[in-house]
Amino acid sequence: MIRSFILCFAAAVMLTAPAAAQDARPTLRASVTVTGDLVRIGDLVENAGPVADIPIFRAPDLGTRGTVLTEKVIEAIRPHQLIGIDTHGLNEVVVIRATREISPAQISARIAKALEGQYGLGAAHNIQIEFDREPRTLNVEPTSTGELQVVSLSYNERSGRFDATLDLSSSAAMRNLNTRFTGIATETLDAVSVDHPIERGEVLKASDLVITRRPKSEGPAITDIHAAAGLAARHQLRPGQALHEADLMKPLIVQRNDTVTIVYEAPGISLTLRGQAQDAGALGDTIGVANSQSKRIIQGVISGPRRVTVSSPHIRFVENAPPTSSPAAPSLFETQQHEHSVE
Repeated sequence: MIRSFILCFAAAVMLTAPAAAQDARPTLRASVTVTGDLVRIGDLVENAGPVADIPIFRAPDLGTRGTVLTEKVIEAIRPHQLIGIDTHGLNEVVVIRATREISPAQISARIAKALEGQYGLGAAHNIQIEFDREPRTLNVEPTSTGELQVVSLSYNERSGRFDATLDLSSSAAMRNLNTRFTGIATETLDAVSVDHPIERGEVLKASDLVITRRPKSEGPAITDIHAAAGLAARHQLRPGQALHEADLMKPLIVQRNDTVTIVYEAPGISLTLRGQAQDAGALGDTIGVANSQSKRIIQGVISGPRRVTVSSPHIRFVENAPPTSSPAAPSLFETQQHEHSVE
């Protein structure tokens, strides 16, 4: 049994030895990412052995990629006595240069942070940065650490123009980049606006409204959608325009010349009759209405659609007026008996 075990073990070693040797064979990679300025043999070839750290190509620029033909790779490696490279039939190798990206949004946020609380400006998240020329993404070494710093900054309070220069002390690549930025910084606030044109008198729905950022200098705007929904446009409204209280009004529920129901209310009695609105108005507005029969105009409060309520302790019916030597003046509600109802 011992003899059989030894023979089986030896056979297994002999069978796996070629496979292990094959695994250790130098093999060309299809794609590689490098962090430095140079591409080394070990970057391109797996199992390169002692020559792995020898540089043979210059790396692409930070944040970019390039390709190198397989035959060029083999030719560059040949003087270093690395033979038998398995190319897997590849025609080229893709080389990617790793980078740490600093986006335009990060640049904008850093400038806004530097302006925060200065020159009469408020919090950074309310400061909108508009560049004269939209910045490109800055590519620096992936090993660079620390935060982007504003090393110089000027700001004109009247025009809102800024001039800022940024730096990242841990990056050598940053010294070769243009890191000066100019533009306009504006403090903004949330404001309600319409998302499509609204005509005068149209009642706003919540679905018509959006929150936008508008310059604080435009004055106090409505900031809550629910505060504007249900109101009507006092004039034509356009998308992007911040809504102010003066832009809106209560919806008109009575139009000029509408036929309305005039309701006279007094303790224990309610009288209704027809009239004609002399003005347009919204709920709660006081307008003039004319008695359709007497043509007398009285003032009433709009209490519902085409409904005007008059409530005054000083108005009395003609029948109850004290006798006088002269003919009684007609009641404000004087009309034919069959044209009104008493409830």
